[in-house]
Amino acid sequence: VGIAIGLGMPLLSVILETRGHSASMIGFNTAVAGLASIAGAPLATPLAMRFGVARTMLAMIATGVLAFVGFHFAPDFWMWFPLRVLLHIALTVLFILSEFWISTSAPPHRRGLVLGIYATVLSLGFAAGPWLFAQLGSAGFLPFGVIMALVTLAAIPVLAARNESPTIVSNGETSNFLRYIWLVPTATAAVLVFGAVETGGFALFPVYGNRIGYSEANAALLLTMIGLGNVLLQIPLGMISDRVSDRRYLLLACATIGLAGTIFMPHFAQNWHLMAALLFVWGGVVAAMYTIGLAHLGSQLSGHDLASANAAFVLCYGVGMVLGPQAIGIGMDLFGPSGFGWALGMFFAFYIALVGARLI
Repeated sequence: VGIAIGLGMPLLSVILETRGHSASMIGFNTAVAGLASIAGAPLATPLAMRFGVARTMLAMIATGVLAFVGFHFAPDFWMWFPLRVLLHIALTVLFILSEFWISTSAPPHRRGLVLGIYATVLSLGFAAGPWLFAQLGSAGFLPFGVIMALVTLAAIPVLAARNESPTIVSNGETSNFLRYIWLVPTATAAVLVFGAVETGGFALFPVYGNRIGYSEANAALLLTMIGLGNVLLQIPLGMISDRVSDRRYLLLACATIGLAGTIFMPHFAQNWHLMAALLFVWGGVVAAMYTIGLAHLGSQLSGHDLASANAAFVLCYGVGMVLGPQAIGIGMDLFGPSGFGWALGMFFAFYIALVGARLI
């Protein structure tokens, strides 16, 4: 699924760019994914309670396949909006239940490590996706056919382990997961910022790369460097998070490095190799905001509470998905390519201010 998303996000943006749509309109279409995540998050726990975790995940995989293929056969721009909604509701439920399954199975004293391994595997997919995009291009049905095959393959491990999937038993508070947003704002704000930066940056980086003179293939390879940074840094940072007494300091450090990276990005843009090195480090550290935030949340909860907390966590990620593409797209339309880095920096500055205020 990670490979399919890593291939699909830049693919869809490049197709829209080729058709003549503005960066803000591309960002608006991508932001609909966040609205779908917000709508889908409260559905995960009730669906899993009724049909089982494994069956629900298999149904979401099938829905994702149909939605991805639908983009190829949808000629009009308006058709892409319901397809984005369908795709990202399915992905949201799939990720919530996957992370619940992993957190439930992980030993408490190794939760950060286990989630780091999970994030590493996912990041391998995100890194391979843009590389595949660079090889396949955006023309014809081939890239969509590859996505369809990859998402279908994701059903195999779920089918193999379906008898070992955890059960969710109601505690009478099925709608109360929203309280976890305010219970641990440092964690939920971290995933909101990560959702904005990852979704907006990943979707619009090919457009940004094109406007500063990179070829489609070179811009896609820079996305691969972000993914490779994720792969190498998630496990060590997850292990560190298991050992620190207050994860807020680690989250603050990640956001500070994220802000520094966006400041240097315009200065490195003319040198592809320097840009690649910067994005390698920047991408890995920023992605750790999700891993560390999820570990912090999961260490305090179990059972139905953990499933509901994961839903609230992913809901905040969805809010970030709405804000990020719009902010970055508008920033690029108003200020040109430099608006890309300024918009990203705004999210990191907000988070640094929030955590700083809570630590004082």
